[in-house]
Parts: sequence; C-alpha cells; structure tokens
Amino acid sequence: MIVLQPRPEPSGLMAWLSPVIALCITVVVAALLLAALGKDPVRGLQMFLVEPLNGLRGVSEVALKATPLILCAIGLALCFRSNVWNIGAEGQFLVGAITAGGLALWFTANQIGINRWAFFPLAILAGALGGMAWAGIVALLRDRFNANEILVSLMLVYVANLLLSWLVFGPWKDPNGFNFPQTMSFAADTNAPRIVRHLRVHWGLAVALITALVAWVYLFRTFGGFQLQVGGLAPSAARYAGFSSRRALWTALLVSGGLAGVAGAFEATGPMGQLTPHVSTGYGFTAIIVAFVGRLHPLGCVLGSVLLSMFLIGGELSQSRLGLPSALTGVFQGVLLFSLLTCDTLIHYRLRWQSRAAASGASA
Repeated sequence: MIVLQPRPEPSGLMAWLSPVIALCITVVVAALLLAALGKDPVRGLQMFLVEPLNGLRGVSEVALKATPLILCAIGLALCFRSNVWNIGAEGQFLVGAITAGGLALWFTANQIGINRWAFFPLAILAGALGGMAWAGIVALLRDRFNANEILVSLMLVYVANLLLSWLVFGPWKDPNGFNFPQTMSFAADTNAPRIVRHLRVHWGLAVALITALVAWVYLFRTFGGFQLQVGGLAPSAARYAGFSSRRALWTALLVSGGLAGVAGAFEATGPMGQLTPHVSTGYGFTAIIVAFVGRLHPLGCVLGSVLLSMFLIGGELSQSRLGLPSALTGVFQGVLLFSLLTCDTLIHYRLRWQSRAAASGASA
C-alpha cells in the first residue's frame, strides 16, 4: 500500500513542480470530460490551450483578460501570505468599477472635456479608493470585533453586486438605452488608452506588470514586507519582535482591496466603456486560483493569470465553435485548484510503498 511519509523539510522542487503536475492532471481530466460529452478531446483542448494565443489579436485578448487577474491575484497573494483570508476581491473589484465608472459617467454627462492620459490616473485613484474602502470594512470588523474575514469579505461581494444592480437599474440607467440595465457609454476621452490602436489591450497591462515587480521587491527585499508576513503568520512572535499584527491586517486588506479596485476601474473604463450588471465575469474569484497557481508569488501570479485567461477565452471559443456549455470553464478551474491542493501535499510528504503487514505492525 502507498502511505504518506513526512519529509524532514519541505521540498523546494515539489513546490515548483506541483502547479505543473496539477495542470497535467487538469488536461487529462478535461480530455476525459470532453470525450464523455461526445466531443473531440484534441479539438477541445486546442480551444483552451492553443487558439487563445493564435495571432497578435489572440495574444492581446489574453493580455487584456490577464490584466485584472494579475492585480487581484497580487493583492490576494499578499493577504494570504499575511494569513488574512480575503475572499471578497470580487466585491472590491465591483466597487472599484463603480467609483471609476461613476467618475467617467460624471465627465460624460456634464460633457467635460479631458485628455485621456489625464483621466487615466484619476480612474486608477478612484478605483483604488473604492476598493480600499470596501476592504476597509472587512479590516475594521476583523480588528474591532474579531469578525471572520472570510465570511465578511464574501458577504460583501453580494452587497457590492446589489449596489451595482441598483445603480444601473435606477439612478445611473441610460435614459436612451431602450430600458436595458446599463449606464450611457462613457466619453472616448475617459477610456483607458490602448497600447495598440486597433487592439483592445490598454496601458493597464503595464500598470499590472509594474505592480507585480514592486510587490516582489516589497515582499522579499524590504523589511516592511518581512514585517507584514511575520505579523500575519506569527502574531505572538511579531509582538515579541515589536511588529504590529494589526498593521499587517490593515496593510494587507487595504492594498489587496485597492488593487482589486484598480482592476475594476480598468475593466469599466477599458473594454466595457460603461457599467452593466455584468462588469465582472468572476475575476475576483478566479484570482484566488491564480494566486495559488502562482505560489503566492507576485511574478508567479503573472504566469498564473496568463494561464487562467487562456481558460476563460478558451471557454468562450469552445462554447461558440463546439457547442460546449459555458460552465465548463468553471469546472476546469475547479479541477485545477483541487489538483493543485492535492499535489501541494507532496511538498511536506513523500509517497512510500509499504506492505500491509508492516503497516499493521506500525499501527499496533
């Protein structure tokens, strides 16, 4: 029989091999599932792993979807490393979209002209403040009343969703929108500037990549990053060393919420160009998977975001070209996450063959 034997120390090799093995398991499960649905597994996998990167436009669409995932995942990685379990990046994303979208709507409704590059940092600031305010509610309730941040952050997602729905069905609804729940389209000057004119990817991608680099330097090359991780993982040791666990809590949540809010701002003023009830396609929840696939490392989150973006685009392509259900992308994401968590066991344990007689004798 196969038993799990504790390792003397965690395996660095398995820490990096685990996502690769998990991806391979996901591909095998996906092929079996596609075959069970009566589809060609090779053609189906091609939709998810090859077609999204087909040509410059395909690469640009992957980069476009990866932008909000990178920002949300970096913030979540920072939280998780601080032992702060923020599950509400989706809500912070939506509030960031509301604040930045509201600012763009105000400029549009009042016909105020502004240079696109001048509005870009304003949108970033508005999104960051909105996301930070929403995450600040979680930090306050955890700090003052010891409320569980998992439940609070998750429940606030539904509050943010309802707030967005109320706005687009009510006061912000486009009077000339044929009764559709949406705001008027934002003025062109408030749209995020694009990197290439005929492609949808915008300069938010550069912001996301710079954020990843800054987060890496902060976490692993500064004393503040060390304090943040110690303050979250070992509060007693942090207090003994003079570090503040409260500071770690507030810093992690505010930075995470701010980054998710900026991601929402980019989505509202970028490819959407208006607010609708469907501003987010679950970026905040998908970013949780991205953070773990990236090993809670800012630069790893970039690679994980590209992979999950391919899954999202592949799901859209397989739905239109192969007639596969839209929920299949979520299934593949779930398989990837559970495979990763299973493979992570091998970081601290190794597999050993053991006879049943030896196992019985050891238990006796």
